[in-house]
Amino acid sequence: MNPDDELCLCFHVTKRKVQNFCRIEKPRRASQLSECGGAGTGCGWCRPFLQRIFENQQQSKADELPSAEEYQASRAEYIREKNSRDGDDT
Repeated sequence: MNPDDELCLCFHVTKRKVQNFCRIEKPRRASQLSECGGAGTGCGWCRPFLQRIFENQQQSKADELPSAEEYQASRAEYIREKNSRDGDDT
């Protein structure tokens, strides 16, 4: 995933924005990343990836995220499964 790819597709928050938020604001908990443009508060798909960025920032590791195409395809599957569980056909 490139820095300018959207990590939170619901609110169009890029990976770079989340990384900069972590660097500048130094959140103490991953849940505080929601203060970065609402990331993670929509469908919930990006929460594990936000958690991973948070942990990597805490440990100063490089992010190991999928490509943008893989990420979007996986999210589409996640939404389909979520909608089928919830009984929503939209």
